[in-house]
Amino acid sequence: MTSPESQPPAPQPAEPESKDRVYRSAPAIAGGVLLLAIAGWLGVDAVISGEGRTPWLALALLLLVVPLVVAFTLRPAVYAGDDRLRIRNPFRIVVVPWGQVASLRSAYSNEVLTESGAKYQLWAVPVSLRARKKAARREMRATAQARREMGREGSRGGALGTTEGLRQGFSREPMSDGPVRAETDRIMDDLRGLHEARRQAESARGEVTVRWAYEVLAPAVAGAVLVLILVVLG
Repeated sequence: MTSPESQPPAPQPAEPESKDRVYRSAPAIAGGVLLLAIAGWLGVDAVISGEGRTPWLALALLLLVVPLVVAFTLRPAVYAGDDRLRIRNPFRIVVVPWGQVASLRSAYSNEVLTESGAKYQLWAVPVSLRARKKAARREMRATAQARREMGREGSRGGALGTTEGLRQGFSREPMSDGPVRAETDRIMDDLRGLHEARRQAESARGEVTVRWAYEVLAPAVAGAVLVLILVVLG
């Protein structure tokens, strides 16, 4: 028998790993699924009922089109963790530690700028000017409604509509919890908050890495070459 002193220590429970926040574009995914369905339907029909080089041309076009559709619709995603931002764009995967992020900028596209001056676009978080205008109109309506409500409260408060009553009515908080923002702008706000909270962390230091998505580029290039050969051969 072994003495209690010789027994190995009990294993410590592993600390739960923090999961990354994943941001993707739902309209892009829906559009990609629809395009793949249409391409598959047309391609299979051409392969089955086509004559001559048509089936081979259809296969080559599928080899070219399917990876490109997947790359621009289903593939883009942004993974925000405690230590780094991982950007999966159509043809590249970029990993940027929070310590290397200089700023997150929103204009006509959402971008991350690094301390070295490099700029990477966030394909999975596209800017919608229409959504911004819609959010601005909702904010104006909410503000106007809040002012009307405060005005009615002020006219009833205090000494039946005196200046003190109006002051009490307008001192109330707005009805909304905050400014109305477009969905992608709210996502960028979340990323900026995470960057501010984690950029000084020791574990958020490191170098920016960029990897090309050869699993997308290789079949697309092969499909393009096959299409060119078949077209040249007639």
